[in-house]
Amino acid sequence: MTNTQPHHTSLFPDEDRVSRRLNALRAGVLGANDGIVSIAALLVGVVAANPSPAIILTAAIAGIAAGALSMGVGEYVSVSSQRDAEQAQLDRERQWHEHRPDWELDQLAQLHMETGMSEETARRAAIEQTAFDPLAAHARAHLGIDPEALINPWHAAFASLIAFTLGGMFPLLTAVLAPDSLKVPLTFGVVAVALAISGLVSARLGHAPRARAVLRNVLGGSLAMAITWGIGSFVGVHV
Repeated sequence: MTNTQPHHTSLFPDEDRVSRRLNALRAGVLGANDGIVSIAALLVGVVAANPSPAIILTAAIAGIAAGALSMGVGEYVSVSSQRDAEQAQLDRERQWHEHRPDWELDQLAQLHMETGMSEETARRAAIEQTAFDPLAAHARAHLGIDPEALINPWHAAFASLIAFTLGGMFPLLTAVLAPDSLKVPLTFGVVAVALAISGLVSARLGHAPRARAVLRNVLGGSLAMAITWGIGSFVGVHV
């Protein structure tokens, strides 16, 4: 007898691949934004206190190294914790399906009814899904988890680490190469442009309003730099 059960393949493989990359993209955008703002805010504060090229370069390199490693480790720990929690939920669902399959079938039918299906349609859908892949059906309907697309902590960690480093290079090069009298204004300008680009990218990835994302990024980064510039100016005068 020929097995006619369909294979578990997606009708939209390109969308599946994009979905699996979103976690790394999110971490990358966040890392780049953090690198731009953190290093720029650090450097304008240092410049306000002491514009020595050697001190600026040392502070920038130390800041980028510390920030990139912190972002990478933080993303790895955070995403690993989320993945562990999701895996634990899937393990519990798997055990429940082994010990109380009828109850799980009724629950799946009820979940379908809550989306607007009639009782007859919901139960028929639950029976067909349970015959095909009960764990995946319950994970998606009950837990909101796709067992085939669990987030990868290593992808998020490396994306965040690399993006932070690249983002921090914009204010670093500006603060080191610009003339003393232009270091702060040029850093503000370069960072504003970089944050605008970061905002556009994040808005596009999330299908969100672009103007709002750009304005939020630029204003937030500018405020951070203004505050650290004020602190650096105060320290440079009084210490």
